Amino acid sequence: MKEPFGALSLIVKSSFMELLKKNKKIFFNIGLLVIFIWLLITSYSQSKRKPDNIGELLNDFSWLGGKWPKWLDLPLMNWINVGFKTLNEKYGYIFEAINNVLLYMLMLVKNFLIQAPWPLVILGVVVLTYFASGRKIGTTVFVGFCTFFIGFLHPIFWQKAIETTAIMLIGIFLCVVAGIPLGIAMARSVKTRNVILPVLDLMQTIPSFCYLIPGIMLFGLGAVPAIIATFIYAVPPLVRLTDLGIRLVDTEVIEAADAFGASKKQKLWGVQMPLALPNIMQGINQCTMMALAMVVIASMIGTRGLGDEVLLGLQQLNVGRAAEAGIAIVLLAIVLDRITQSYGETLQERTAPNTKKGK
Repeated sequence: MKEPFGALSLIVKSSFMELLKKNKKIFFNIGLLVIFIWLLITSYSQSKRKPDNIGELLNDFSWLGGKWPKWLDLPLMNWINVGFKTLNEKYGYIFEAINNVLLYMLMLVKNFLIQAPWPLVILGVVVLTYFASGRKIGTTVFVGFCTFFIGFLHPIFWQKAIETTAIMLIGIFLCVVAGIPLGIAMARSVKTRNVILPVLDLMQTIPSFCYLIPGIMLFGLGAVPAIIATFIYAVPPLVRLTDLGIRLVDTEVIEAADAFGASKKQKLWGVQMPLALPNIMQGINQCTMMALAMVVIASMIGTRGLGDEVLLGLQQLNVGRAAEAGIAIVLLAIVLDRITQSYGETLQERTAPNTKKGK
């Protein structure tokens, strides 16, 4: 008796799955409609300004004209506040541990850069630029002068620039650790890509100021919420360009690797990743620029750095101070942009075919 029922359940299940695949869009639209109706009912039932009964709405249609009806109000604010309160109460120890780890990493980088002699820091930046740019003297000298002029504008800007750079480095490190694996997963699976792409679109659509709110509620004021906001704001370009770089690898190269019996792991690390490195470096470059923009905005929540000087200059109506800090931010952006972009161009020159010799 069990076998016929088991076979029948399998037939029903398979037929339902086929129906679901054929009418996927219809079921999706029906689901959206159900959610919309549920939100309308919820907003009406939880509103304190709703009419005594629904009959009043059907008899009097004045609520359709003029101002928006006060009873038609989605209680999203209450849901978010309750959610964050529950998170803090139940999982506060996790956020505290994350806060301590990030703060330790930040202080480690910051103290190292501050205690190092400033000529040694400039020399380190120059040497890094020299090798990253493929030993280009012009780019190296330009970056060296930009680094020198950050402190030359005002002595306090040197320490502020180091504080800003330390927050950026931790944020970029988190972006690389999370963004590149996500990009690889997107490139290797269409389903994963279809799931992650809307999330990335949402992350890039939300205004940058909004990223500071959850960070403040979970970690309080200071540098840690700035790092979290920087990570969320700056990681999407790196994920997208990693995915794009891997998918743009020539299919003939992949087929050649398959012909030699390469496994998926060997193809990824031996073929796809080296050829995708220029795109990945472009993603790191975009990630760096967006991280700098976010760190400047994060000065509003007590994060120290060059953005703090701009904010103080605007609050005191000191145009000169704000302008000096703004120029220092531009110089820091140029330094970081030249290092990352030059390294990306160097990688592209190494991986590109040598057409001159062919001619």
